[in-house]
Amino acid sequence: MTGTIVERPDLADPATYDHGIPHAAFRDLRAMPGLVWNPSGPWGSGFWSVTRLDDLVAVSRDPMTYSSELGHIQIYDVDEDVRAVRASMIDLDPPVHTRLRRLISSAFTPRHVQGYVEDIRGRVRSRLDSFVEAGGGDWVSAVAAPIPIGVICDIMGIPEEDHDLMIEMTDHLVEGTSSAELDPGAYGNTRPLRELPFNSPAAHGVEEYARNARRQRLDNPTGDLLSELATAEVDGERLSETEYARFFQLMIFAGNETTRSAMSHLATHLVRHAEQFDRVRSDPTLLDAAVEEVVRHASPILYFRRTATIDTTLAGTDVAAGEKVVMWYASANFDEAHFADPMGFDVGRPKVPGHVAFGGGGAHFCLGASLARMELSALISEVLDRGLRLEPAGDPVLVSSNFVNGVERLEMTVVAGG
Repeated sequence: MTGTIVERPDLADPATYDHGIPHAAFRDLRAMPGLVWNPSGPWGSGFWSVTRLDDLVAVSRDPMTYSSELGHIQIYDVDEDVRAVRASMIDLDPPVHTRLRRLISSAFTPRHVQGYVEDIRGRVRSRLDSFVEAGGGDWVSAVAAPIPIGVICDIMGIPEEDHDLMIEMTDHLVEGTSSAELDPGAYGNTRPLRELPFNSPAAHGVEEYARNARRQRLDNPTGDLLSELATAEVDGERLSETEYARFFQLMIFAGNETTRSAMSHLATHLVRHAEQFDRVRSDPTLLDAAVEEVVRHASPILYFRRTATIDTTLAGTDVAAGEKVVMWYASANFDEAHFADPMGFDVGRPKVPGHVAFGGGGAHFCLGASLARMELSALISEVLDRGLRLEPAGDPVLVSSNFVNGVERLEMTVVAGG
């Protein structure tokens, strides 16, 4: 069979996500036989949508057939002449990806991240103290954004006074996946946006910051992760300034934006599913499952794209070499074939089968998964220990993006606890 062609909704259009994950549309797509073809449009050429969990895992675990490097990992088209200069580790395939990943993987192993526990708890307590003292406010800017950026910046060695700048620039990177018109000259950028990751001038700002950090670490190593990267060697050579900058950007974005999105959605779940968190308060052994349920529902990264390297068949659908294959985590995480009552929020949900919000396995499984889980666990625990109760003080303002399921602003009032 050749799959199914649908005209709407256009899954590449950021407007499709204006009200959150389009669950009804994804449910319909999962019910269709084979893969579903999303036609070409203003956001780029057409692609096959992978909406069921089993098919997504199959793509994730076969980088030889489904490449990150041949195209890149986002839906929109990138000109072939600039792919190499835009690419970070996440846009590469094994074995190069594997060698680069090894440079930083030791800092994010489950055992290693245990060393960050006290720092994470301290940041959580400090942020909640301020939030409670103020009687509430914007949960995103007060709690969800500063905690993960603070943790990843500490690991990397970025000073506290630059944390807000990192949040600002990663926000502007996300804007590159929206319909917003960007000022191409922002952050002193003079290059065409097509040459920059996320098509955003903020990528230039991040790169310049990283280049300066590299020079400083080479002159005066400080023992942090940025110092280690500055002197690390791959195949006998140190990372170039550009390679170093791409590493920096990836860690700042992935180590901040995804956990931030999950923490943002957590506030809504604390209100809507208070009885589920009361279960966790009564039975702390449910904490880990609660973390997984928050991440599953949040699906912070909506998708990643691959490109077929050969003619192949997936889910009974013929996929031609060079065609885009888009893995929709925001759909697979609600696959009825794997999750009973998938739209329900259940802190007692069995660990197996697991969600794919951190990837479907294979070479590109999220490097920071253990760190993200630890941060969410610390935040939920502290909220429950305080008996903190929240009420919405307005509708959430969502990030306009076809890539990140983020929350821009979420006003909450503290009604109890603290």
